[in-house]
Amino acid sequence: MPSLVTADGCQRYREDGAICLRQALDGATLDEVERMFQWTLDNPTPSGCTFYDNESGTFYQDLCNPRAALAYRTLLEDSCIADYIAALWGETDVWYLYEQVFYKHGGDTRRTPWHQDAPYLAVDGEHVAVVWINLEPVQQQHSLEFVRGSHRGVLYDGSAFDDDDDTKPIYGSGLPRLPDIEADRSRWDIVSWAVEPGDIVVFHPRTLHGGAPTRRDLRRRTLSLRFFGPDAAYVKRPTDAPAPLVAGLHETLREGEPFRHPAFPQLRPVARGFEQVPVVDGHLRSVRAKLQGA
Repeated sequence: MPSLVTADGCQRYREDGAICLRQALDGATLDEVERMFQWTLDNPTPSGCTFYDNESGTFYQDLCNPRAALAYRTLLEDSCIADYIAALWGETDVWYLYEQVFYKHGGDTRRTPWHQDAPYLAVDGEHVAVVWINLEPVQQQHSLEFVRGSHRGVLYDGSAFDDDDDTKPIYGSGLPRLPDIEADRSRWDIVSWAVEPGDIVVFHPRTLHGGAPTRRDLRRRTLSLRFFGPDAAYVKRPTDAPAPLVAGLHETLREGEPFRHPAFPQLRPVARGFEQVPVVDGHLRSVRAKLQGA
């Protein structure tokens, strides 16, 4: 078990659904994170888009580049990130799911709506994790926030990231609508951390979370990596989940089956499968357009 992951930390992660690991990444790993962040910016997919274009700042995201596993191989295979995930789960097997970048810069940007990642995903289980890595220091008031223990509660519909209504659902049926957490924050057990480069935040995709706003004198470059483990299973959402964006995934797997596919290489205990990653750029669709019914 990596020394940063203690038995107490594992228990807190299981109970809270989120944990901050201080100085988990060394300088060489951070250099590789920055290189991969820039690689994603330089190799956009049709899913790349900006949110809330009526703001003075830019809030850009992109995800699930089919070539990313190969491009990210050094970071995924040689860093300790997968080892931290395995230790938090108490398992040995870890697979890579996909990457996502967030880039807030150039002016004021609004907060990222409260949501869970799970409704957007075709995978679920105890062994699914998101790693949130920032290349700049982030003060607590500008950091990612979590509702402690919410991964054990209700699975809500996803947010459509609508300019006028943070709780507008992506599906509209089959899952309850998101609560308006900002309307009465005192009702919720909210936790967040100030982070420095080298710190990582790990959370379960069912955990309710939202990003605080940034201001015009701030820049936030975030790389988010997603992983899954032995108990992860394919799940159906009210319609086909928009992520991960892999051609034929929904036709290949059935409800409840172990989540395994050649698009997702195994990282631990033995790295394998990188050469099998399919290049399916032509099949990718804009996530935002799909979520908003365009």
